[in-house]
Parts: sequence; C-alpha cells; structure tokens
Amino acid sequence: MNDNMTDENMEKKANGNLDNNEEAVDLNQDAPQEETNEPQEQPQQTEEEPQTEEEKLAKQLEELKDKYLRTVAEFENFKRRTLKEKAELILNGGGKTITAILPIIDDMERAIENAHKQECVDAVEEGWELIYKKLLSTLEGMGVKKMEVDGKDFDVDFHEAVAMVPGMGDEKKGKIIDCLQTGYTLNDKVIRHAKVAVGQ
Repeated sequence: MNDNMTDENMEKKANGNLDNNEEAVDLNQDAPQEETNEPQEQPQQTEEEPQTEEEKLAKQLEELKDKYLRTVAEFENFKRRTLKEKAELILNGGGKTITAILPIIDDMERAIENAHKQECVDAVEEGWELIYKKLLSTLEGMGVKKMEVDGKDFDVDFHEAVAMVPGMGDEKKGKIIDCLQTGYTLNDKVIRHAKVAVGQ
C-alpha cells in the first residue's frame, strides 16, 4: 500500500511539474513573440514613409524630365524653322525690289527699240528722262534717296573728297564745289558716299 501511494504521489508531482513547465514554456514563447512583433512593425512603418517620399520624388523627376525633353524638342524645331526662314529671306529678299524695277527695264527696252525709229533726238532724250525719273521714284518708294550736295558744307559722314579746289575764296572754303558721283542713303543710312570736289 505504501509503495502504491508513493508511486501515485510521484506521478502527481511529476505531472504537476510538467504542467508548470508547459505553462512556463508557453509564457516564454509568448514573451519573445511580443518582443519580436514590436521590432518588426517599427521597421515597416519607418520603411513605408521613405518609400512613399521616394516615389513622390521619382514621379516629380520623371515629370521634370518629360518637360525638359519637350522643351528641348520645341526649341530645336523653332531653331530649324528660324534658320529655314532666314535662308529663304536671304535668297528671296530682293524679290520685292526686282519686281518693282522690272517695269522700268521694260520701258528701257521699248526706248532702245524706238530710238532708231525716232528722227527727233529731243523725243528720245525726253523718253530716257522719263524712265530715269520713274526709276528714282521707285527707289524712293523703297527708302532710297539721292544726296543733294551742291553748295553744302563738306561732311565726312556723307561725302568723300576726291579733289581739293584752291583759290575759291573764304566763302567757298570747306564747301562742296562739284559732285563727281552721286551718293545715296537707304532709310537715312549711307549706302554710298558722294564723291565731291571741295573748295580750299
């Protein structure tokens, strides 16, 4: 009997110890899980924020790249178009001038043809004078003006002295005595200086 009691007591103690150990194990298992769960959640939160920020920055960068590429492409197109227009202007810029002069050339051709048929020299001279005036009028319409130099003071900005005439007296000193080649301006800018003789 005593032996049986002893065995039963030992089994109960052993079972009690096992239950306590299991509870201890369970407690120990729960504790590390809580510890491991907390650190895992924190890195996820800290990682998510930078990723979102990085995504925003990446998106902005892509948008800026796209805008930059579009702007560069537009500028290149503009540059090509401008160069093309400039080249066309250089090639065809004189078209307006030539078109205005063509009728005068027609008049000159008619004058040359009729010059042989005319017995009166005065009529031929009158015809050429009319053509000359027409040409001057056409040029004036384009901004070209003939310089009037007779009796004016010599001015290096407009005149080129090709001869000095001595003994003209004080009144004619530094004055233009004669014009050897007419000067012209285009929109008030000298395109050809007048070649003149100046009194000394």
